[in-house]
Amino acid sequence: MAFFTAEPTPDGELLHPLPDARASWGDGAQLRGMATSGALARAAERAAGPGVLQPARWTVDLLRPAGFAPSAARTEVVRRGRRLCLVEATLWQGEILVGKASGLFLAAGSSAAGSVWAPSGHPAPPLDVLPATEEPRVFHSEGVGWTGSPEPHQNSARKTLWVFPQEIVRGERPTPFQHAATAADLVNLVTNWGDAGLEFINADLTLTLGRAPAADLELGLTAEHRVEHDGVAVTAATVFDREGPLGTVSGTALLASAPVDPRRVSAPESVPAVP
Repeated sequence: MAFFTAEPTPDGELLHPLPDARASWGDGAQLRGMATSGALARAAERAAGPGVLQPARWTVDLLRPAGFAPSAARTEVVRRGRRLCLVEATLWQGEILVGKASGLFLAAGSSAAGSVWAPSGHPAPPLDVLPATEEPRVFHSEGVGWTGSPEPHQNSARKTLWVFPQEIVRGERPTPFQHAATAADLVNLVTNWGDAGLEFINADLTLTLGRAPAADLELGLTAEHRVEHDGVAVTAATVFDREGPLGTVSGTALLASAPVDPRRVSAPESVPAVP
């Protein structure tokens, strides 16, 4: 599973979307938020460059529905210092700006000497549960447990997702940060999926990481907070792996014109063919 192929150009590269990059919204004519965030994260991490800096905060604004069309990511290093690097990234389709992001990379150091309160528990990852759909994820809701299919989870219970790695660009294994940035878009699904389906479409996301994901790249998101009023939802989820919590992701979302049924997203007939 990959979202794009990359074509080198004199100005950088052009990302051509693959079928897995199609969103469930917009009758298949849009890019999914995971693809947008992943493409921006890939560009921002490259701009920050290798070294001692690690990603600490990633914010994406989904400015308008991105079309299922070739896209180009551009970056600017706003500030580079000894202990931090701030990168801004934008995603363009022709002359149309469809998304922008800001990545803060910080230098790791020694651990603090003192003790500070932190939550004592964390979600348990699934054991020996594999996806039953084309989407590389498995599902959990309270009262149901872990399943490979989304079918049993159209309910109002608290939800958790476990996300397996997937390629942003075909033939490239994503870095831990790139995968976390891609999976972070699922904050909308894990926090806003209820008994009537997914009725909200996300407008942004902010991912914060205290450490990098483990080398296997498998990640979980579990719903922690949700406020909804007058068609606006504000939500947050814990991000974790098999070693424990590693950060949070929050998002704001707007009530969509019609809900999406997440149980049908991975069904072959629900995704239009590539022209």
